[in-house]
Amino acid sequence: MSTPQPPMPQAHSAPGWQPVPGGPYPGYTSPIPVVRTHLGHALTSEWTKIKSVRSTMWTLGVFVVLVVGIGLLAGATVSHSSSQMDDQNPLQLGFFGLLLGTICIITLGVLTTASEYGTGMIRTTMTACPSRGRVLAAKAIVFFALAFVITLAAASFVAMVQNSMVHGNGARTPTGSEWFKATVGVSLYLALLGLLSLLIGSILRHSAGAITIMIGVVLAPLVIALFMFSASLHKVREWLLEYSIPNQMSVFYANSLSNSGPSGWEPLWIMLGVTAAAGAGAYALLRGRDV
Repeated sequence: MSTPQPPMPQAHSAPGWQPVPGGPYPGYTSPIPVVRTHLGHALTSEWTKIKSVRSTMWTLGVFVVLVVGIGLLAGATVSHSSSQMDDQNPLQLGFFGLLLGTICIITLGVLTTASEYGTGMIRTTMTACPSRGRVLAAKAIVFFALAFVITLAAASFVAMVQNSMVHGNGARTPTGSEWFKATVGVSLYLALLGLLSLLIGSILRHSAGAITIMIGVVLAPLVIALFMFSASLHKVREWLLEYSIPNQMSVFYANSLSNSGPSGWEPLWIMLGVTAAAGAGAYALLRGRDV
């Protein structure tokens, strides 16, 4: 005995319904065009999320206050002191504010990915965009661009003001190459450091743990090296000093903490390589784990 079929809707009561060729039921043609999603949609989504959460405004706001405030304070201290800079690069005074500002960039980078796992928002994100690689790429691009622009604006402003403040204290006029490294170079380095934090957050899926690890990566090598007094640990101490993140940042100001180690643009390539390795690991884990 055959199962009775449900009655077919009348054409006058269901406008827009059109019969499906070869099918027993009518089909519906939506007036909304179907668009194939691409990376641009994911970028728009991530930009909307990162600009609408309070953590972005707070972390970037504190970052600007630290970089500008400490930078201007350092410039004012030197300009009102009796000591001379002895033909030194005045842009190096911007190092102190940026070093403290790294904590803000690290925090925002971790929160960009790890916070979604804490709130469960990542399930909605992956449902809207099943391509996990596209989601990770969109997060990385949006965060890197935002961190670079904000850092470049703050570092450039501080550099210009400091140069004018200490001009009469024996400081030399920076060259074009020094200006470029102290603004664009260090901004690229900090943006990559924040991107590394974002990837670590994606790997660990835990905000507090990822932030703690990244702050340890920034500060621990330098602190450990400062307490290595034994002669047998001299080479280890030098290596930690040379490749610590504070020392690599100081290279962009031609004021390295050690007489050897990375120089020129080498810190940027080192950070780029480490970030690329972390990105490969984060992508592999993201594809292989459940959300």
